Amino acid sequence: MTPTQQYLAACAQMLETVSSQAEAINRAAAWFAESILAGRVVHVFGSGHSRIMVEEMWPRYGSFPGFNPIVELSLTFHNLVVGANGQRQAMFLENVPGLAARILRNFVLSPEDSALIISSSGTNLVPVEMAEHFQVQGVKVVALSTLVHSRASASKRADGKKLYDFADLTLDTGAPAGDAIVQIPGLETPVAPGSTVGGAMLINCLKAEVARLLTEAGQPPKVLTGAAVVGAERSAALFEAAYDEHARRLAKLYQHPESHVS
Repeated sequence: MTPTQQYLAACAQMLETVSSQAEAINRAAAWFAESILAGRVVHVFGSGHSRIMVEEMWPRYGSFPGFNPIVELSLTFHNLVVGANGQRQAMFLENVPGLAARILRNFVLSPEDSALIISSSGTNLVPVEMAEHFQVQGVKVVALSTLVHSRASASKRADGKKLYDFADLTLDTGAPAGDAIVQIPGLETPVAPGSTVGGAMLINCLKAEVARLLTEAGQPPKVLTGAAVVGAERSAALFEAAYDEHARRLAKLYQHPESHVS
């Protein structure tokens, strides 16, 4: 097969893996919808390239408020690669113990909240500790990971625990160990990662199921919608309404933060 054929064939396999998780997707969506209907939020966190999935959830076209995207630039800013703000520092910081607690110290959590933690390897300290702290606070945690890769990888924790050990439910991207899925003749190692594709499918399945549940509950979400679909005036109104709702929900997270993680 050509490299393109290899990649698309692997994506087809990932589609099957995602399709096989319909029951788990629905269960996670039900938890997320419960949080949003209660006036609370779904916290979404990913470090490294997992921030892509955070931004895929909210805010972008076809998405809606109810999610708290937690993106730490020190863990996710890869563009400079080397030098100040380079990749070496980001990879180092992903494994600094206690950083997750300092991030969550900014928010007031509630057992009515839920959380989606994204980490393909499920082994770096910050996302694993993030899930652990959410569970301590009584927040249901959904992990989005690559299970084959995670099981083949060594945990950075002394106790060997990984992200799925602190999740109430785990969703699998279906990508292989090492993530890259295309073999090139004469090239020692594979290229073209696949977890982004599997992760994006899972994110959007979750988003669609949550939208269905909110609508069935009589609280249809305010969806960011392009002018090409609803016209410029309606599109602008939806954007403003969605951003205003996001601000109202987030305001609750900053009330009396001293009562949270010490």
